[in-house]
Amino acid sequence: MFPERVNTEFIRVIDRTTLDMRVWERGSGETWACGTGACAAATASVINGYCDYDKPITIHLLGGDLKITVDRSLNVLMEGPATKVFEGVYEYEC
Repeated sequence: MFPERVNTEFIRVIDRTTLDMRVWERGSGETWACGTGACAAATASVINGYCDYDKPITIHLLGGDLKITVDRSLNVLMEGPATKVFEGVYEYEC
């Protein structure tokens, strides 16, 4: 889809407190979530007037919902579940 590879989010504004978001990460393709991307999407939505400062914004992702609050100083609070989705061992020789 992206021959030069890219990390990006696709966001749809549902209303002033709700966004839908899909995540594409280079090397992985579509992923379930991205907390950093959700914080950036909420911040951009607030700065551009789609959402409000100091009010939680629910972001719907494939892996579940996050609530992001952006204050007037652009401090960002992310709330949501933490779920273990993988366990593994990485071995290497020096």
